[in-house]
Amino acid sequence: MLSQHLQLKLQQKLSPQQILLMKLLQIPAVGLQQRIKQEIEDNPALEGDAPEVEEQDQDQDQIADEETPETDEYGEVVELDNYKDEQKEFDVNDYSDDDIPSYKLKTNNYSPDDQHYEIPFVAGLSFHDLLIEQLGIRNLSENQRQVGIYIIGNIDDSGYLVRSTDAIVDDLAFTQNIITDKNKVESILKIIQEFDPSGVGARNLQECLLIQLQRKQLASPSEVVALSIRIIRRYFNEFAKKHYSKIMKRAEISEEQLKAVIDKVLTLNPKPGNSLSETTRTNHYIIPDFTITNSNGKLELSLNSWNNPDLRVSNDFSAMGTSLGKKKKNKEQRKAFSFVKQKIDSAKWFIEAIQQRQNTLYATMNAIMEYQHDYFMTGDSTKLRPLILKDIAEMVDLDISTISRVTNSKYVQTDFGTFLLKSFFSEGMEKDDGEEVSTREIKGILQEIVAEEEKKKPLTDEHLAGLLKEKGYPIARRTIAKYREQLGIPVARLRKEL
Repeated sequence: MLSQHLQLKLQQKLSPQQILLMKLLQIPAVGLQQRIKQEIEDNPALEGDAPEVEEQDQDQDQIADEETPETDEYGEVVELDNYKDEQKEFDVNDYSDDDIPSYKLKTNNYSPDDQHYEIPFVAGLSFHDLLIEQLGIRNLSENQRQVGIYIIGNIDDSGYLVRSTDAIVDDLAFTQNIITDKNKVESILKIIQEFDPSGVGARNLQECLLIQLQRKQLASPSEVVALSIRIIRRYFNEFAKKHYSKIMKRAEISEEQLKAVIDKVLTLNPKPGNSLSETTRTNHYIIPDFTITNSNGKLELSLNSWNNPDLRVSNDFSAMGTSLGKKKKNKEQRKAFSFVKQKIDSAKWFIEAIQQRQNTLYATMNAIMEYQHDYFMTGDSTKLRPLILKDIAEMVDLDISTISRVTNSKYVQTDFGTFLLKSFFSEGMEKDDGEEVSTREIKGILQEIVAEEEKKKPLTDEHLAGLLKEKGYPIARRTIAKYREQLGIPVARLRKEL
């Protein structure tokens, strides 16, 4: 049976302003500039910093006023009698420069004694273009050249062939209508492996090292290179895993000979394609969101100027809204008034969200600075206190999710370097004497122990755990392995050196 009744319930729902603030909180200073630029383009009621306009003479202003027809507040031209009298018929000959000699349109303000400085531009071939150019030098048939170009197209930026020869044979048949076999593809690949840079066209690291060693042996034969070729060809797995005792026993060589082989292999390039400047990594620059300075023993916090944009509501748009609001409006004017009001409200919301973002960022970073005061004063990582997001959330009376958004992808510049805000948060543990320390301090001590260990007999995780326990840090072996992986330290076997 159907019935109607009233029901009252609470529902939590984020307003558009709150959603906008949450999105602005999580973007860094560089992303904020892009977001503000996009908002200004989308909302004509929002204005930012405008470039300064040079002042003109009064005579020029009077001329501009006389020559420019007056307009009303909607941009429509107001026809004035004096303006009509000054109008004249347009004549295209008045604006034609066809009869002006070309020498009158040129100027030369330089003398023969002047020094000319030009910016040099580096122009070169890309990695793949360089390989194709070397392929064109070889005496190959058209069919072989097409196969070679296809093989070069399957070489990545590191210089390795990313597809098998069997797959290349099938690809050539289906996409290029070239019928060939594996042996022909292998022969063309051998030619490409003779190109520069040395080691290009290899299918794995072992083949890449062998190509480079064989070329060295042809250029200047030596016993060390010959032994290196034999070790890499026969005992590559043992060499990669640093099973040096097995290699010396099976190859019947001494420790000095193996050390000479290791030194020779270390001179080779494991990624020959990256030797060209076009394939090097681009530099990434960090723009800090905060700056902390030590002024006579007192810490001072400041926001990056990129976080303090000068935004305002357009005066013209506000005047237009006021004018439309006072008039009796028809349907079209009501639509226009609704559009203007919506854009003005949106601009005010955005400006308010930016201001709230500044206040939230400053309050959060100030709480972190006060909590880690000893560290920011000295720069000693051992002075870092254990800190989690909940601690800062309680200090600034905000939600943990808000603190997480604030600390995400944000950097702070200090007297000791520029750091990610997340790096100041770490778990804590108690030492034997009951003192609570940060895991970052433990990681620093772990790095020092590994750096000072004897490389011929590196310490295992159990030995590292024992040494830390002697220092008063009771940590399990499994935890040591986790910290070691986070620090990028390999296992003891891979740290071994001769």
